[in-house]
Amino acid sequence: MKAGEPAGVRRPINYGWLFSAIWLVYLWYPVCAVLDRPALWAKAVGVAAIVAFAVVFAATFARVTRYRRALNLEPPWWVWLSLVAMGALVVALVPLAGQTALTGTIYIATLATMTLPNRSGWSVAAGLVAAILLASAFMDGWESGGFFVVQLLLSAFAGWGVSMLILRNLELAQVREQLSALAVVAERERLGRDIHDILGHSLSVITIKAELAGRLLDSVRSDGSAGADSIDGDRARREIADVEALARQSLADVRRTVVGLRNVTLTGELAGARSALEAAGIAAQLPNSIDDVPERRRDLFAWALREGITNVVRHSGAGRCRVRLSAEVLEVADDGGGMSTAAWTGARATTEGTGLKGLQDRVDAAGGVLVLSRSDLGGVSLRVQVAG
Repeated sequence: MKAGEPAGVRRPINYGWLFSAIWLVYLWYPVCAVLDRPALWAKAVGVAAIVAFAVVFAATFARVTRYRRALNLEPPWWVWLSLVAMGALVVALVPLAGQTALTGTIYIATLATMTLPNRSGWSVAAGLVAAILLASAFMDGWESGGFFVVQLLLSAFAGWGVSMLILRNLELAQVREQLSALAVVAERERLGRDIHDILGHSLSVITIKAELAGRLLDSVRSDGSAGADSIDGDRARREIADVEALARQSLADVRRTVVGLRNVTLTGELAGARSALEAAGIAAQLPNSIDDVPERRRDLFAWALREGITNVVRHSGAGRCRVRLSAEVLEVADDGGGMSTAAWTGARATTEGTGLKGLQDRVDAAGGVLVLSRSDLGGVSLRVQVAG
């Protein structure tokens, strides 16, 4: 485990060394040719050159995925250096191992098509084929190079196939990482939207009820004859109790949202709307039943009702609010000053307000339409329609 890695995380094993070592067995042919040399120095130099060749090949093969990991098709300098070094070792082995030294060209072609861009890799392979044919034709005592050419081409295609497999796997890994990142962003947006919808509504109602309780307490204090048991005092205590209950409910809602268990009900939002409008001194005209609304639309309409009532309470300055509910439509209308003209003349609520943007996302996901317009009451109408 490297420094900075979490404890208990197992790093993937690189099997490149093992995989490359398996194919080094074919170097036994030049090894045997070198060992047949009578001079001891020739044997030592030849074996050393073959070992160096094997080490360079195995090291390059094992590292081949490291620069490909970023899908960088341009090879680093060490790839070219490895290919040149292996070519030089093959040339050096020719006087010691004879034609069997050409076995090394097979390994060079494999690495070239595996590590280089297609054109460069196959150019190297073609150059090696030409070198084999020329050397076999002009070197005394050498047989036809057809065997080495066939083996080289087969190995080159194998190297190219491995390269394509590596690239496809790395592309898939990148796609998985991108999808994971998008999932994180989507979850953050969901949390932000839900927390705004929860706290925006609850804190607005808490503020109104706290202000009302403060006014009622001031009225009690200014009227000494009323005493602590007056009507205003009783109502102030009820409002304070409501504030406490709302605060606790909001805290519970936030906790459920964080763990993905948050849910709203249309019935609950209608009751909450009645309480919020009453506390704000806004006359409420609300439906008495949700029986006409299909079950699959109730969650969406509940969120829309929450956002609509929050905007009425916080922004409208209205004296009256009307909620209409049917199987396909929810409308929240008021008679207040409403939002800015720029917000509602656009017909779609995507340009103003975090809560409206979150509601727009929910409506879009349900295949519906969200419209802000001037209401017949003189204020703003928030309308959600889902057909079908």
